[in-house]
Amino acid sequence: MAGQEMHRREILRMMAIGAAASQFDGFSRWVFAHDHAKLAPLASSVAPFKPRFFQPREYITLERLTELIIPSDDTPGAREAGVSEFIDFIVWSDDSIQYAFRTGLTWLDAHSMRLHEQPFVKLAESDQQEILDRLAYKDRFRPGEEDGREFFRLLREYTTIGYYTSKVGMESLDVPTLKMAYPESPGCPHFDDRKHLRLPPPKY
Repeated sequence: MAGQEMHRREILRMMAIGAAASQFDGFSRWVFAHDHAKLAPLASSVAPFKPRFFQPREYITLERLTELIIPSDDTPGAREAGVSEFIDFIVWSDDSIQYAFRTGLTWLDAHSMRLHEQPFVKLAESDQQEILDRLAYKDRFRPGEEDGREFFRLLREYTTIGYYTSKVGMESLDVPTLKMAYPESPGCPHFDDRKHLRLPPPKY
């Protein structure tokens, strides 16, 4: 029971973070899973995303990292879901994690330079994957990479939150029981009152 409760609390935390991010109107790809269906951004009509926290070089690395964590295969991955946009907004909004993200990206590039004499984004995918595997899996841990492991744990957590609170991520789950209830997410019917300012008070 205790494990189930922790799992439920984590899901609620993820949805709360996603709901908070959904109030930001500067995303070009990331859309909250429970946002109004008709308000999903169209790639052809939305301006390119402008990072609010990360520098351009940092943001390119961040986007590549999220791609490697949740790649595009049979379903859209982190890139299609706009997870890097989500993380940039969350980090910009939460100064308690800004230092960890910025120093983590700096560590990763310095580590990549030590191993391969190139920054992370310039490496072949096999070398990028090798570095991340060493940070992700306990049986592959190496001494001296503790800071990198902690950064990757944090990055993976927010990548997961960004993906599975997004419309793309929720659709990728393809839960059969949801299809029995309705063929697609119904969204919210209040298209003319997105912030629900004119709804009557609850009865209970």
